[in-house]
Amino acid sequence: MNLFSEIRSLVLDALAQMQAEGTLPEGLSFDNVAVEPPRDAAHGDMATNAAMVLAKPAKMKPRDIADALAAKLADDARVTSAEVAGPGFLNLRLADAAWHGVLSAVLEQGTAYGRSDMGQGKKVNVEYVSANPTGPLHVGHTRGAVFGDALASLLDYSGYDVTREYYINDGGAQVDVLARSVYLRYLEAHGKAVEFPDGTYPGEYLVEVGQTLKDKVGDAYVGKGEDVWLEEIRNFATDAMMDLIRADLLQLGVKMDVFFSEKSLYGTGLIEAALESLDAKGLIYEGVLEPPKGKKPEDWEPREQTLFKSTEHGDDVDRPVKKSDGSWTYFAPDIAYHFDKVSRGFDELIDVFGADHGGYVKRMKAAVSALSDGKVPLDIKLTQLVKLWKNGEPFKMSKRAGNFVTLRDVVDQVGSDVTRFVMLTRKNDASLDFDFDKVLEQSRENPVFYVQYAHARIQSVLRRAAEAGIATDEATLKAADLGKVGHEAELAVAKKLAEWPRLVEIAARTNEPHRVAFYLYELAGDFHALWNRGNELHELRFIQDGDAATSQAKIALAQTVAVVISAGLGILGVKPAQEMR
Repeated sequence: MNLFSEIRSLVLDALAQMQAEGTLPEGLSFDNVAVEPPRDAAHGDMATNAAMVLAKPAKMKPRDIADALAAKLADDARVTSAEVAGPGFLNLRLADAAWHGVLSAVLEQGTAYGRSDMGQGKKVNVEYVSANPTGPLHVGHTRGAVFGDALASLLDYSGYDVTREYYINDGGAQVDVLARSVYLRYLEAHGKAVEFPDGTYPGEYLVEVGQTLKDKVGDAYVGKGEDVWLEEIRNFATDAMMDLIRADLLQLGVKMDVFFSEKSLYGTGLIEAALESLDAKGLIYEGVLEPPKGKKPEDWEPREQTLFKSTEHGDDVDRPVKKSDGSWTYFAPDIAYHFDKVSRGFDELIDVFGADHGGYVKRMKAAVSALSDGKVPLDIKLTQLVKLWKNGEPFKMSKRAGNFVTLRDVVDQVGSDVTRFVMLTRKNDASLDFDFDKVLEQSRENPVFYVQYAHARIQSVLRRAAEAGIATDEATLKAADLGKVGHEAELAVAKKLAEWPRLVEIAARTNEPHRVAFYLYELAGDFHALWNRGNELHELRFIQDGDAATSQAKIALAQTVAVVISAGLGILGVKPAQEMR
């Protein structure tokens, strides 16, 4: 059930009747007609912009359309009033029975309330994390992992066929550096004194890898040149790091469907095939680029390179795919990787990148547009930096990692649930302060506590009802007389619950899972407000002494809140709290 969609359908039917009667001209598009919560709740329960968006194409005054539409809508039993405001906005107030219908739908559908078939089974690939396999995941990766995983769950909840994917960057020079760093730890395991030159990875996480390598090959590589051990150690170290990364992700509750190796693109003809596809479309040519902005002419040496005509697909400049020495640029395997995704039949692609990849957005979108002939959209979401604080000071770096705070550092401090929720309390493109003290506070200012406390309070109501001998099983609550739920504070909760299906669709359409976290905080606020009113007014308490029927109706209301909180937290990858200690 989506009450906003139902009332929008009512509006569209009324507009169609107005056309049939000649009040409105034929041929109007109703696509931009919306029904949404008013900005000010005092104005009503819902508002529609129908008169405003139809006035110009209909060549009519907005208020004339609104007056005629209001008269039509007032005939529906769900609508108690339809008032025209300002130049032509139409504010609606609904009967209590409409909100009781929302509660019934939640009780009947459970956590499926809010699910939709908006995605219509479209195949969506969400690629996220994709960190270099050179060490444990750091806090920046944590935010990308949480965002990507919640987005994938949100899309799945909205009817898409979602694939979670990790791109292993194991084809570049960084894995050679990893191999050399592991070799030094390997020598150290043999009792050799070593020094880590600049550019290598000195983190203690490689100590165990070096020891494991020693256990595997003994002293076979001691004193030998890179020609003997580089490739073998590179493969060994990459596998070890990916095992570490998989374990880190599991600590956060993240499980990938696909791990795609960049290395698999080299020497297999996949890069060549992708570029041949672009060449066949006249998008590959030999040329010389202009000097980059900010470069002095004397610093620039013009060289002929193989270029992708990305400007034909929205980029600012054309991009090199092969260097003058014949080697591939970093962009070439990325093109091939996305060509592979397109070839796998995905209808939509989503990449979750760190903030430092902002310069890659236009070129990557241009590549996918060209490869798919504009048929497969690519949305790139950038996650901004996370600033860590503890005791009022910046949180210091991890000794184990060598130079950064790891995902495990964060999860070990506060747990997976808190980490995930807090990472979604800001939009992905806004920086986020993560204060280890504040995220564990038991206060309204801590969103994760505030939401979990609402769920835990509802569980306490159910336990108290059981102690009082009041039945609260599923069948009983579904059969409860919801007409006993009629106070403005109670209906405020029902009205917020009615927004859930609409919110889910908006969040999925915009690829913004943080909207779910924001909504849960608002819903928890409405529930806590009702709870506090119950301290003042006995009639608002969930358990009414000596009146099981009224108690069950009010407990049914509380249960609907718990259901939607559980559904929302499920999307975020957070377990709802049963009690707070």
